[in-house]
Amino acid sequence: MDPVDTAARLAVPVEEVERVHRLAGDRPSAPLPAASDAPAILARLAVPPDDAAEIIAGWPDPGSPQWTPELRWLLDRSIALVRADLGGHGWLVPGPELPRDRGPAWRHLYVYAYLALVDVAMAYHRDHGIADAVSWTTLADLGRNLAIDRRMRGEGWPVMQSWLTLHIRGSLYELGRLQHHRAGTTIDLHIPDSGPLSPEAIDASLDQARAFFPRHFPDEHYTAFACGSWLLDPQLAEYLPEDSNIIRFQRRFELEPYEQPDGLDADVEVLRFVFRTLSTPLDALPRRTVLQRAIIDHLAAGHHWQWRRGRFPL
Repeated sequence: MDPVDTAARLAVPVEEVERVHRLAGDRPSAPLPAASDAPAILARLAVPPDDAAEIIAGWPDPGSPQWTPELRWLLDRSIALVRADLGGHGWLVPGPELPRDRGPAWRHLYVYAYLALVDVAMAYHRDHGIADAVSWTTLADLGRNLAIDRRMRGEGWPVMQSWLTLHIRGSLYELGRLQHHRAGTTIDLHIPDSGPLSPEAIDASLDQARAFFPRHFPDEHYTAFACGSWLLDPQLAEYLPEDSNIIRFQRRFELEPYEQPDGLDADVEVLRFVFRTLSTPLDALPRRTVLQRAIIDHLAAGHHWQWRRGRFPL
């Protein structure tokens, strides 16, 4: 493998190819499911029909003209890279961002890597006594994120392809309303786009986690729930009613001192999560909810949102 030539053919920086080569090395990959099994697997992973059709159309069959040698190399080494960190807790970039307008093979390469690792993830879950229902609910975040990316017209995927490595490595589990991420001495909370953030739903999810992690990961010891999110920005209290679900969620946490995170723009994250667009002008965004109006008015006045982190005892 010539990294310079491979990078040129993939239209990505050579440093990205060298990184994949270094992290994956000669580690074992994993095979994709048979193409005939793909529709049933994609359905279990909640992949919407339009995305499923594209994924099947670009399936890496032997001899497919879509799959050039450099694409096959990247797919194989991306699978190996992620598999080598099975059980890892950190965010992991599975490979370079590809020019997605070149067709399904390019657009969905990291989806194929995810699909190749489903059996690996399920085996890891079973080794820890985790019920298949929890496993499939957790892994079905793939479909949710593909739907979001389609709605965002491709603006969402670069972040999502790294995010989904948490699921496939056994680091994150969806238990009721929240996703729970094993992270050092804390269980980090993530909030999927799956309905109201009611106190009752949050309490039920936290109670599930309090039982789940000691049962399935008895050698790990957690002392707190933690969360990093724009949802914890105290400025939201200037706009939202005191009994709103977001404000009640905020009150659970003791906030850490504010520091601007490296490489993370809270304004961008707010637009990504609230409006599912990064390119629509402020004056063209919908103002249907109190939260939407708050986000727009705050930014239009020249202010900025903050990404805050907080915790509370387990």
